Amino acid sequence: MNGFLEAIGALMPPVGVGILFFVAIRAMIQADRRERLARAREEAEQDAARTPPGDGGGTI
Repeated sequence: MNGFLEAIGALMPPVGVGILFFVAIRAMIQADRRERLARAREEAEQDAARTPPGDGGGTI
């Protein structure tokens, strides 16, 4: 039983670092996703502001 507890104790630091790494990378990916959505939303608003009203872009 003592060997088992030593093995668990030896595995705790790498597992903890792995969990911290996973959380950090996941947070960066989610932040990037939110930033891209915000930029796309802002660009769409700017495009809508530049387009004159009633201009559908089509020809008759």
